[in-house]
Amino acid sequence: MKVPILKQGNVLIATVQSVLSDQDFLTLQQDLSQQVNKYRAHGVVIDITELDVMDSFSTRTLRNIANILKLRGAETIIVGMQPDVAFAMVQLGLTLPNVKTARDLEEGLALLHGTH
Repeated sequence: MKVPILKQGNVLIATVQSVLSDQDFLTLQQDLSQQVNKYRAHGVVIDITELDVMDSFSTRTLRNIANILKLRGAETIIVGMQPDVAFAMVQLGLTLPNVKTARDLEEGLALLHGTH
């Protein structure tokens, strides 16, 4: 399933609306990289509110997305992680080092704009 990516000023917002396959995550990685370049975006918010599970592949891919986009000049914020997902990730030793997170889209946008 393709993840919709919206442009809001110099920020891209990707909203994951359902469970993604490994290939969907890789497509998201490619799409965001291309769109950061195309729109000269300075920030990317990835909303994962609808995900109720994060496995090692999805966690690693989100970390890779953030690192790739940082090298391209855009900061990435992951928003909307459910409490149970965060708990399970910690229990499994899955982390997102050096990746900023926020509770929701509003807080994520505030982080990007330096108003939080």
